[in-house]
Amino acid sequence: MGTYKYSAEFRADAVALFRSSPGRAISAVAKDLGVSHETLRQWIKAADKAESPR
Repeated sequence: MGTYKYSAEFRADAVALFRSSPGRAISAVAKDLGVSHETLRQWIKAADKAESPR
């Protein structure tokens, strides 16, 4: 298993922040958090996959 620069809690909070900010672009939220937009996009994608029924 790899190491992560950001904790699972930070990643979950970042996804929640994006989801609670309708109309804001991923890049804007990512910039506020100090992460790349691609990183945040991947976290959102992973959270969506984890939450979807199989």
